[in-house]
Amino acid sequence: MALHDSAIVGYAETKIVPKSEVDVWELGAEILEALLQRTGFEKAEIDGLVLSSSSTGAGNIFWSQTTADQLALELDFCQTVDIGGSSPLGAVARASAAIDAGLCETVLCLFADTAVAENNGRPRSYGAEWTTPYGYLGAPNAFGMLSSYYDGYFGLDFQALGKLAVAQRAHAVLNDNACEKLRKPITVEDYLNSRMINDPIRLLDCVMPCDGASGLIMTKRKTVEKRGFGKIAVPVGYGERTNFGAAQSVVDPTVTGHRAAGEKAFAQAGLEPADIASFHPYDDFIIAIMMQLEMLGFCAHGRGAGFIHERDFLFSGDLPLNTGGGQISAGQCGLAGGGTNLVEAVRQLFGEGGARQVKNKANALVTGIGGIPYGRNWNTSTVLILTPDA
Repeated sequence: MALHDSAIVGYAETKIVPKSEVDVWELGAEILEALLQRTGFEKAEIDGLVLSSSSTGAGNIFWSQTTADQLALELDFCQTVDIGGSSPLGAVARASAAIDAGLCETVLCLFADTAVAENNGRPRSYGAEWTTPYGYLGAPNAFGMLSSYYDGYFGLDFQALGKLAVAQRAHAVLNDNACEKLRKPITVEDYLNSRMINDPIRLLDCVMPCDGASGLIMTKRKTVEKRGFGKIAVPVGYGERTNFGAAQSVVDPTVTGHRAAGEKAFAQAGLEPADIASFHPYDDFIIAIMMQLEMLGFCAHGRGAGFIHERDFLFSGDLPLNTGGGQISAGQCGLAGGGTNLVEAVRQLFGEGGARQVKNKANALVTGIGGIPYGRNWNTSTVLILTPDA
């Protein structure tokens, strides 16, 4: 499979809100209409659909077919990607594979969730047996334990973590689609003084659950040339690792699948961490950003704080970070939240970042995190590298 034989030719995003007043299909219809208008495709030309995970649709065994029916799409290929927050990146890879295999030509990648308004999720696996009965509830619990483990081995520098929070919030202030409740500047002192949620996790370490949607249209490179699209984003490197360390009885939870996924993505793209122009990591908690910097090779394991102090993460800096605010400062759209950072990366490569446009748009690196297991690290780690051409 050649990833770069397909391209993203359009992106769309709804405003992120604390609770949606419309259902998930209405959000999807809004995304589809915006994408058709932007790209000039007719609805009948969309012959593939790839959905991200959705708390709204969780447990619905006909979710992709039902969503296609609600959008009046007749398809040659459809799939729901079920790897949590890694699903939007996984959707790009699977759409590329389907296009390359000749299963379809033009794919709608749709990331929509109304998890606040309607959460139908019924998680099973280890949760019901090993965590929930003992009060191990929710992501703040997991990240509190992970942060304590990291602190015990390497020490946590809260000034460094605060610097990341401040940079992302500064970007959210410039993002009209970010949740209005979050579009207020903060300082490192605000971060340090924010309410403790699960020691050492503070309020400003955490995402705010929200509702919203985003999406992309991908098509064959030959179609790009034929229709004369002037702006595209091309996937040139992708890595995915699920259940990293699953065969081991004891693991270091600060070592994650992003190390393996990143090595694969960088090798495919022919790039190194020092070549990355903008960084759009999955950010359900601030410490996850630092850990990904380490796992992806921007700095050594356990040395993330020092690296953070040395770099400028504002959109005008040397390593722009989640220039739309990330999920922490724009809001997390349920299991579709990974689409927020992905769409922002595409926006930057298109040169449409407006007041937060990065100077160097040679490439963008986006990551995903899918699930938080007990006693290990992320269920799925994904890494995607995009360029404005290949």
